[in-house]
Amino acid sequence: MIKKILPLLIVILLVFISGCSETPTGVAKSNLPPTTKLFLYPDSTVSQQPSRLKVYWWGDDPDGLVVGFYFTWDDINWTFTTKNDSLFALQIGAADTNYIFKVAAADNGGNGVYDNQVVQNGINFGPEPFIDANGNGKWDVGEKFYDIGLIDPNPASILIPIKNTEPEIYWDSLSVLPAETFPVISVRWFASDLDGDETIQKIEIVLNDTTNTSNYVALRGSVRLVTLRVRDFTSPNPDTEILIDGAEFNINPERLKGIRLNDTNRIFVRAVDLSGATTPFISLPGANQSWFVKKPKGNFLLVDDYATNDGSDQFYVSKLDSVNGGVLNGKYDILRISGPKRTFFTYDFILTLKLFRYVLWYTDGNPSITYAQGYINQYLNFGGKVFLAMMLPRTPPPEAIVLQDFLPIDSLSNLVPSIPNSTELIPDVSNPGSSSYPVLKASISVFSMFGMYTSSSALNIYRTGNNTVPGSVGFFNSTKTLFYLGVPLHRFDANNNAIEFLRKVIFEDFAYTP
Repeated sequence: MIKKILPLLIVILLVFISGCSETPTGVAKSNLPPTTKLFLYPDSTVSQQPSRLKVYWWGDDPDGLVVGFYFTWDDINWTFTTKNDSLFALQIGAADTNYIFKVAAADNGGNGVYDNQVVQNGINFGPEPFIDANGNGKWDVGEKFYDIGLIDPNPASILIPIKNTEPEIYWDSLSVLPAETFPVISVRWFASDLDGDETIQKIEIVLNDTTNTSNYVALRGSVRLVTLRVRDFTSPNPDTEILIDGAEFNINPERLKGIRLNDTNRIFVRAVDLSGATTPFISLPGANQSWFVKKPKGNFLLVDDYATNDGSDQFYVSKLDSVNGGVLNGKYDILRISGPKRTFFTYDFILTLKLFRYVLWYTDGNPSITYAQGYINQYLNFGGKVFLAMMLPRTPPPEAIVLQDFLPIDSLSNLVPSIPNSTELIPDVSNPGSSSYPVLKASISVFSMFGMYTSSSALNIYRTGNNTVPGSVGFFNSTKTLFYLGVPLHRFDANNNAIEFLRKVIFEDFAYTP
């Protein structure tokens, strides 16, 4: 019985083995393209958006992996990225603009070789993206590339209507114009745009008349501070320079028309964005206010840095009116700088000095030393000449290193609490040339004085009789373009020699010419 069953089992086994070794007759399943989704942040509902927005997207591939995405704003130029989001700043070309954003996922079913062109679904996506390791702008063997398989034939898309917002502009609260200035003034404004401050294309500025568009001057949209300056006083209709950020090395090529010297003026500015939307003009000063612009009378400036009302201003005015036979009478101007200063005084001061060739700067015991330190040498390098009658503060006295920035000195003497009436300033014997200068005599006791120990480059002119104050109290720099006097001149005219002293320095040493 067993002998009959065994052959039957062998036959069955051979039939089973034969059936298992047959070649399959089915066809391999082809690669399927990925699909793409996207949304906006923070809302999934698209409405009018600002021109900066973030877009998110993702892809799904049913039979592989997504290696990246191609996106476009114009249906022509496609950009590859491996990211799933991006922040876009959209250009506004009109008051309101519609954009269509499309993104398509790409899978990893590539052909294993680098392709110079990826063309699918009637779109040329360009060469396969790669990492340009050697920076030569083309793919080289060995450089990593993204082997693009199938690209979603139905890119995800969204319509994005962009609403343009008008810019805003307003004056800095610190831009307060004095009632009267020389033709140098610095102002600052703030401008912004919800679409991004970079969408402010230009700032338009004009003087006095906003109806005459030919007088508008367009500045870069990023400009926020300017100094306006007039230098030509021979023309009846001078141009006004625009110094960007108050810098003489950054003068706007186009100048302003319409300044009115010895008259009231107003400054107008407005912002214009990329779409052409404009703000209203804002003016400085405001409505029903005036800003008077003085035309310099000549090239001589009297800087009043004296806060105390003790007759110093009347003294200098009377002496300048009569010195050298009245040559200066009516040909000099006065700039008062004592006390609190407007915020943009630091921009205006040196530029105002440069409107003149000669400066007589007198102070009380609280002088504007930081401005002397910062600007006197700059003014001298410009070609100006300075007579500085400066009292020094008693407590605390300035450090010599500060004074050395504009004076040829090595150190200060100790404080001399007071100088008695009738003390004389006499020529300094260390300099034979000083003998031609008149003796100056105190008419009243003077409190709190310092002498100066000058450097070798100084030309000493005055010391006190009996060496009441150690060191020098009057000297020139080496080029005789700066004269320093350490006493209040109006208190040293008991012998009526101050006018001769002024004549000597201004007309002989400084060689004043109108």
